[in-house]
Amino acid sequence: MSTVTTLTDLYPTRGATEVSVPRQDPVVWGSPDAPGPIATADLQTYERDGFLSVDQLISDDEAAVCRRELERLVADPEIRADERSIVEPRSKEIRSVFEVHKLSPVFASLVRDERVVGRARQILGSDVYVHQSRINVKPGFGAGGFYWHSDFETWHAEDGLPNMRTVSVSIALTENFATNGGLMIMPGSHRTFLGCAGATPEDNYKKSLQMQDAGTPSDEALTAMASDYGIKLFTGKAGSATWFDCNCMHGSGDNITPFPRSNVFVVFNSVENTAVEPFAAPIRRPEFIGARDFTPVR
Repeated sequence: MSTVTTLTDLYPTRGATEVSVPRQDPVVWGSPDAPGPIATADLQTYERDGFLSVDQLISDDEAAVCRRELERLVADPEIRADERSIVEPRSKEIRSVFEVHKLSPVFASLVRDERVVGRARQILGSDVYVHQSRINVKPGFGAGGFYWHSDFETWHAEDGLPNMRTVSVSIALTENFATNGGLMIMPGSHRTFLGCAGATPEDNYKKSLQMQDAGTPSDEALTAMASDYGIKLFTGKAGSATWFDCNCMHGSGDNITPFPRSNVFVVFNSVENTAVEPFAAPIRRPEFIGARDFTPVR
């Protein structure tokens, strides 16, 4: 007689009430002294804060190549018509383009670069695959922000990632000022999982990629977390990068300045943490948002 193994849900969410659960997983899965691009002291900082900034991950010239590639993709009518492109509801400008490592040889090469994937392997202690990639485009004069959220809450609820063994990197392709809608993270928030209240609507991703609704923490919870952890705003020139844990509470504001803020964003997941069925959603999100191809990056 066959049996069905059910994974224990360590991080319940999208129920009747909001819940707070201590993190059950390591932050750094690899050995602290394992060889890799990240120095031991920086790895300890990442474990403590949930993030790590790199002043220059790629060179000015490399950032310029990536920026031209972003501009090419955004200007391409076929890309705009593709379901992988998300359009701003107000300006009708492209907000994000997903799966850029499959759409573009430039970004495919960046994902495979040891400066990038090597850091992911070092943090996660295993081979990794790309769970998600995208370019985020924040042109000046009104591009919308991303409200406070934990990525893992969504990836667990809607994509079926069982454990917190996932890391993101945001690489600046234009200068990130304090005023043009930069990334904000609550340091240390990665150690507490906030399970949000409210069921996941079917095809929730179609709305959430433009404006987050399901999976949004309450004002009371955000106030408490901000009081406990504070808020760190990231700035940096083109080519700088921020690595951050999947459970960091983070967001970004609108860009009402004349200065664009564009980044390439890559999510690496451990090959030992591959997606199962969603833990709190009626159906999986499309594969261009939550990959089901678990081939290691080489």
